Parts: sequence; C-alpha cells; structure tokens
Amino acid sequence: MDVKVERGLNELGAAEIVAKIAASEITCEAVTRDCIERIAAREPVVKAWVNFNPELALAQAHALDREPRRGPLHGVPIGVKDVIDTFDMPTEMGSPIYRGYRPTADAACVALLRRAGAVILGKTATCELAGMAPAATTNPHRAAHTPGGSSSGSAAAVADFMVPAALGTQTGGSVLRPSSFCGVFGYKPTYNTFNKAGLKPAAESIDTIGWIARSIEDIALLSAVLRMDEPQPLRSVSAAPRIGMCRTEIWDSAQPETKSAAENAATMLSKAGAILRDVTLPDAFAGLHALARGTINHVERAACMAFEWDNHRAALSPQMQRYIESGLETPRADYVAAWRRVERCRPLLPSVFEGLDVLLVPCVPGEAPKGLASTGDPSMQAMWTALHTPTMTLPTHRGPNNLPVGIQLVAQRYDDDRLLACARWIWDKIGAPDMIGVSRLWRSG
Repeated sequence: MDVKVERGLNELGAAEIVAKIAASEITCEAVTRDCIERIAAREPVVKAWVNFNPELALAQAHALDREPRRGPLHGVPIGVKDVIDTFDMPTEMGSPIYRGYRPTADAACVALLRRAGAVILGKTATCELAGMAPAATTNPHRAAHTPGGSSSGSAAAVADFMVPAALGTQTGGSVLRPSSFCGVFGYKPTYNTFNKAGLKPAAESIDTIGWIARSIEDIALLSAVLRMDEPQPLRSVSAAPRIGMCRTEIWDSAQPETKSAAENAATMLSKAGAILRDVTLPDAFAGLHALARGTINHVERAACMAFEWDNHRAALSPQMQRYIESGLETPRADYVAAWRRVERCRPLLPSVFEGLDVLLVPCVPGEAPKGLASTGDPSMQAMWTALHTPTMTLPTHRGPNNLPVGIQLVAQRYDDDRLLACARWIWDKIGAPDMIGVSRLWRSG
C-alpha cells in the first residue's frame, strides 16, 4: 500500500509560499521554522551554510507576520551566497582574510529582496572569494561527491530543501555547474541584469548574479523583483520553440552522460513538436572558453585582489595565488586581444540565432565527480558567460551513478523572457518532478 508522505513547508516553492501566506493558510514564521528544522537535520552532512542564525531568521519572519503584505516575496526564505553583503550578518567570502567582516549595508540585490518581503535565511557557503578553492559543502545526493562551485552552498541548500531559492554568482560557471550537479534549476541572466553593488568582484566585466531554485516559475518571480519589475505570470510560447542543437568545440571532452543528455533531450523535444536544427558556431568562437576562464578572468582577478595579494598573500589558497600570479604575468596586449575576440563574436550571435529561439548546449562535462578537492570543470559555461548571454540549466537527466546531469539553454542577450518561456515548454515536455533536488528518501531522512 502506498503511504502518503506529507510535504514540509520547506519543500514549497517561492510562489507557493507567497500564495499560501496571502490566503492565511500558513505563516511566515511556520515556513521559516520548517526550513530551520531541515537545516538542523541535514547541515552536519551537507554543510551548505556559513552564517546562519535561526533567531535572526525567525525575528524577520515574526515581524512580517505582524505587518501587511510588504511585497511580492512576503515570507519567502532566501539564501545568499557569502560574497554578497548583508548588513545584519557577516560576509566572510570563504576566506580567513574576511573572518568576522561586517558590512554596514546590504548589497543592492539583498536590499531589493528585503523590500519585497523576503526572509534572508542566512549566508551560503562559497568557494574562496568565488574562486575554485572548495568550501566544505558536499553534494546532497551523495556526500562524497562535489556539489560544484563556487555557489556550492546555494545549490546544495536549494537541492536539499533547506530553502526554496538562493542567490549565486557566475564568472565562469558558478551558478549553472553546481545547479546541474545538485539537480536544480540555475539561471544566469544577461550580464548586469541584476545590480552588483555590494558584491565582492572576481572579474567585473563578466561577474553576473543569478538564481538557483526548484522551479522556473520561482526564477521568473525572483528575477522580476531584482529587475524592479512587477511580477507577471510566466510567459508561454505561442508555438513550439525553435531550438538549435549546438555541440560546441569542446563536445568531445564531455563524458557519455552529458552527450547522452543533450542528444536525448534533442530527440525528445523534436518528437514533442519543437523545431530542431544543428548549429555550428563560427570559427571566431574557437577557444573562447579558455580566453574567458584564463586570460580575462585572471587579469581582472589580479586587479580585484590587489589588496589581498599585497597584504594577506599567505592567507590565500594555492589556487588563488596561481590565478593572481597568472594575471600579473599576462601582458596587457593579451588581455586586450582576448576582449577583442569576445567583441568579434558578440555581433555574430544574431546570425547564430537566426530563426531560433534558444540553443541547446552541453552544460557540464558529466555528473558530479567524486571527491571534494575540486568543484569541477567550468569550460562548458564559460564562453556564454563572457558573451553576456542569458543561460539556464534544467535538471533533466541522470548519469551512471544516478547523479543529476543538466542540459543548458542559451538565448540572445536581453532575451531572458524568451529563455524562461522556452525553458518552461521544454521542462513540460521532458522534465520530471522527481529529478528536482534530493530524493524523497533523503528529504525524510
């Protein structure tokens, strides 16, 4: 006989929470308590949080329950990656250099969330200064495997039903990669869609704040708040989307599960009515991922980290020291040449997307690797980040170890609404609710 397992309030999505609070079915405090209980049960294994104060979270929720609806996120708990400033809790950036650092103001994105009525549940773990030196966070599906990075805590917390959504940042692949590894939705909007004031920069010309959540509807709602828009129902496509299957030049470096995920998605979507065609990128795009992750990232990182390098070098990880040294040693001419290449490619994007709504591309080399010493390879996201295009990963497939493998969708710059609408259509055709987050076994464990 099937046994019905009740969902905790921590398993609700942001839009569900808003609706139930508005209907007086639940309270802000009750939702926050369920999230806190889930964190207490699972945090010793997952280690997603670095600054978490249950009393502070409950105080915010209690205050919201005593006042009229503040905004479109009234009562929704949110996790904040710990490179983003919060005035009421430390921002330590995964680095001993910033241990105990207390900003006097919220980052712009956090301030907008509070204005909209969100409960800032706590700060989620990040790789050191949003780089590649891992945090202690584990993959909630299997603790011996990486959750990805650098938004490791945000992805793990959302996947483990500790919080409905969390902010991440992406310089190479730091929103989409952990989202794919942890089996949730990751969204990196068009560059500078969300204001970056109060974010510790890594590479300012690429850094993008993004969302990690368990539904596309939630991403649309949360994004409207950060765009200072009035939230609207998620747009529907008027016809089956036109999708370009783009394997990219690094296709051969992907594991079989990534190739299978992309190919299987294309086949299923074609059968569902989507118009599919193969897309080959122009020659100018060759090697763009390496220029973005290497030359551009390292030079800008060296500039952003001048204070830390000059005053706290010994406290930086070996990985960070190598990045900064690389940036310092890179000739200015090489940096300019890298950006000229990117700027050659951006005007070619309209021809790449001609007659298409989105591209379907590989997201990650494979499922989350075993071991916690590395957060995985960001190459498959890095090119699109440098091109400033909006991208999204959908948790559609699993690999040989039954770990998540996402697909990546890419749209033209400023075509974010079309990306979300196409993602919703695609998810309706090939997605499955049991692919999102951890299994029922873990949820009840």
